[in-house]
Amino acid sequence: MTIYMNSLDEKEKKLTSALEKLKNIKINDANENELVSELKNKKNQLEIEKTELEEKYQNLQKEHEQLSQKLSDFEKKDLDGKKKLENGLHEGKNA
Repeated sequence: MTIYMNSLDEKEKKLTSALEKLKNIKINDANENELVSELKNKKNQLEIEKTELEEKYQNLQKEHEQLSQKLSDFEKKDLDGKKKLENGLHEGKNA
């Protein structure tokens, strides 16, 4: 009967140890699930920010192209105006 009791005590200790390990695993799994969820949220937020920044960059590129064209047009008009002024001055001297 003593052998049987020792065997039961050992089995109980092993089961208790196994249960403790399972509890720790569940806690770790819960923590990991929370961490994974948090990381997914951060990833989604970063993807949203990336999309917003890409849109802003494209808008800035368009604006830059438009401003460059306006500057080019302005410089051309300014150059044409100077040529007309010079031609007018030359014609005035020749007259």
